[in-house]
Formats: sequence, C-alpha cells, structure tokens
Amino acid sequence: MAKTSEVAIRPMEMLRKSLEKNIMVEVRSKRVYSGILEGYDVYMNLVIRNASETINDENRGIHQRILVRGDNIIYVSPSGGDEN
Repeated sequence: MAKTSEVAIRPMEMLRKSLEKNIMVEVRSKRVYSGILEGYDVYMNLVIRNASETINDENRGIHQRILVRGDNIIYVSPSGGDEN
C-alpha cells in the first residue's frame, strides 16, 4: 500500500524532469545507453548526448549523440548521481 506522501509520477513527467540530466535506457538486443537526455517526443523517442553504449555487458564506446526509438525501449531510468 502506498504512503500518502508518495506521489505517482507519469512517464512524460519523469522524462521532463530528466531533461539535461543523466539517464540510463535499456533497449532490445541487450543494449544499454547512458548519457544526458537532450530531448524526447510523445512516442518516447529519445535523443541522448554523450551516450555510452553497452552490449551484453561489454562497453562499445561513447557516441556524441544518438536517437533511441521509443518502440525499442524496455526501460528508462534516471541515473543515480543527479538531484531532482
């Protein structure tokens, strides 16, 4: 049971609050990207800057800017080091 002080956050609100902050995104094919969220749209397409790419737990390098299609996303998580 949820506490009265807990407030449910909607997905688009979470993305809005995560703009210009570090996020981690897992997509199909066991790929994980972490970097700074530059933008998003209503389809949850994400633009990520300085994106570190990991495939099957192996670091594949850093991309200056990537676009992640929303229909490939398994989850999006704000990274731990940022303040809200």
